[in-house]
Amino acid sequence: MSHANDATTEFVNPRHSLPRIAGMPLTAFGLLTAVLVTAIYTDNLPAGMIGGLLVMMVFGELLGFVGDRLPIVRSYLGGGAILAIFGAATLMYFPVLPEAVGENITTFMQGGDFLNFYIAALITGSILGMDSNSLVKIGTRYFVPIIGAVLGAALLAGLIGTLVGFTIADAVLVITLPILGGGMGAGAVPMSQIYEQMLGQPASYYISLLVPALALGNVFAIVFASLLAKLGDRYPSLSGDGQIMPGVKIEERQQSLSLATMGIGVMVALGFYIGGQVLADLIPLHPYALMIIVVALFKILGLVPQSLADAATQWYGFVARNWTFALLFGIGVAYTDLGTVIEALTPAYVMIVFAVVAGAALGAGLLGKLVGFYPIESAITAGLCMANMGGTGDVAVLSAARRMRLMPFAQISSRLGGALILLISGLGLPLLFN
Repeated sequence: MSHANDATTEFVNPRHSLPRIAGMPLTAFGLLTAVLVTAIYTDNLPAGMIGGLLVMMVFGELLGFVGDRLPIVRSYLGGGAILAIFGAATLMYFPVLPEAVGENITTFMQGGDFLNFYIAALITGSILGMDSNSLVKIGTRYFVPIIGAVLGAALLAGLIGTLVGFTIADAVLVITLPILGGGMGAGAVPMSQIYEQMLGQPASYYISLLVPALALGNVFAIVFASLLAKLGDRYPSLSGDGQIMPGVKIEERQQSLSLATMGIGVMVALGFYIGGQVLADLIPLHPYALMIIVVALFKILGLVPQSLADAATQWYGFVARNWTFALLFGIGVAYTDLGTVIEALTPAYVMIVFAVVAGAALGAGLLGKLVGFYPIESAITAGLCMANMGGTGDVAVLSAARRMRLMPFAQISSRLGGALILLISGLGLPLLFN
């Protein structure tokens, strides 16, 4: 099984017994970091991908290396994943890194589509690397734990909300549904427009209420993912150690690594991603959701030659191994507003958000168990990946849980599950406020 933390596996030099960072000796990595820091603070860092990607890789690997070795952070708070995200957000908040560096990284992540580039590789490689029968077995019952996550989150948030002085409507509509809605672009933004049409205030007003819920929910989801992974280690019967269902193995075929093959894998992944974009013009679903459906159908129907499937899985392995901490650092810079998170830290608000994430994990784990899934994997994918910030949150949650191979299921939760939440918002508002 492929782990996100493989990106900073500690290699040991037999002569000197010194750890390495990103596979590099400490002296070489230190020299590279010194050159990079000099370029940043003398305003000589190149703009575009060269400067942005190098900052993300070097600082992301460094923070990941430290986070995976800090005792409490490593064991209970998500390790290198959470330190890479919030370390980056902290560097921008105070600010330690110049604003120009943050703008360059944000442009690379958003305008340059690096996040989508990364996720496309994981979705395509993960699905094409699965056995067709296993894919059918899992896919036909996956929406059951998603429903469990929604019910668990709403019930627990409503209960805690009433105890701390919130109305059930506010606890569910203003906090619970945005957290479960699939992130900012696919969730909070369209949800604020629904609220504007039905409740009368401008969309910007509702965005200001929804964003803190998303940000804080994402933090809790990452922490819960790490704790659930530890729980699975302690009670192996609850976990498939990255396999979502007993008797169904998601594993890589043994194959010879090839640079040419990985080049083909890039084209396969991006081809499926573009296909999802084209279909989104015709079908009112998120492009990721359509991409997942198309890749799964191609796999089930045997339309992808094994050589192309192998190429996609090799490219997936390269991306996960080399760019996970870089991406997490970029998420911290481009998508994480530390000020928003800090502003949301009132006791009552924090308790309700905690209840939402806990309820989603609990509901998904219980109903997932009923349909034959491992409770831990079901809670992480169908629960926590409903309760994070969409694609960025999926990467962080699965990285903290060391289960990156489950990305297709995380994306189903974020995208198709997010569409379900928008539908519930549109139907629920008239019932609760009329």
